[in-house]
Amino acid sequence: MLPASIQITGELLSGAEVQDICESLKEDGVRLLSVRGCQLSDRDFGRVCRGVAETRSLAQLNLNLGVVSSISRTRNLAEALTANRSLQTLFLHGSPLLDAGLVALNPALSTHPTLVSLDLGDCMLGDEALGLICGMLPPDGAKSGLRELTLSANPGITSKGWARLSIAVAHSSQLRVLNLDYNPLGDHIAGMLAVAVASSRTLEVLDLEGTGLTNQSAQVFLDMVQNYPTSLRALVLAENEIGPELQQQISDLLSEGEEDDDREAPPPFTGHAPSSALQPIRDKYQTPIWLPHSNSSPQMVLLTSGLGESLLAETEL
Repeated sequence: MLPASIQITGELLSGAEVQDICESLKEDGVRLLSVRGCQLSDRDFGRVCRGVAETRSLAQLNLNLGVVSSISRTRNLAEALTANRSLQTLFLHGSPLLDAGLVALNPALSTHPTLVSLDLGDCMLGDEALGLICGMLPPDGAKSGLRELTLSANPGITSKGWARLSIAVAHSSQLRVLNLDYNPLGDHIAGMLAVAVASSRTLEVLDLEGTGLTNQSAQVFLDMVQNYPTSLRALVLAENEIGPELQQQISDLLSEGEEDDDREAPPPFTGHAPSSALQPIRDKYQTPIWLPHSNSSPQMVLLTSGLGESLLAETEL
């Protein structure tokens, strides 16, 4: 029997329901487990973590919206991730981890053999946590690291922390998608990120929605995509004080680059494709399900890549 998906949102989970989940995990019958926004006892959370530790089939785990609500739960999850060898995507968006939580999770996250996508949006993180996250973006020639990272809505991170992340992104050998939306970055930090994007040979998607940018930042990005080779394919600049003409110019240039890449690319891989149930789920200010951005308006530069699913496919190869 092929592994299935379990997706429950905003429910109070009974002991019997948790038992069913745990049995399915231990029987390697679950590929995607999502209990986002659900309530369960500490005892039952510990049981789920033991199931995660023992399973060999689980690829995606969604604990968004406060499921990991205490340091004791964070430690339980860290123990599970230390034992687990199958997980590829972990969502913790909206969990009150704080820096202490990242300290507890870091040994398991940084050494996990298959983890490629991590959502730590709205987790109340600061510079200490961000320093640990930078260690998950190893430089060229080092071990494999994250390919997709979400750090949305973590206003406790300072400019010093963002500068450190910019350096890590510039030298990362794997990162393709970086979501920094709804952080108070401003033009100065955006300029550092532009340098990182120009230096990166892998980054394809950068989400800067609602980050306090102006035309100054947009002009820097425009100059970058006009004059320097870059892997960037999508830039999200919605909800910033940026004129529509600048957004359109950047969008057109990125579209031209993507068309050129498509013409030069080899035929697509036609082997096993992952289940559509494994589409990534990224909470963005309590929106129910994250899917790649789509918008017919010509005045916004929006994320259009379906990288989340391809990451799973590539990891399976």
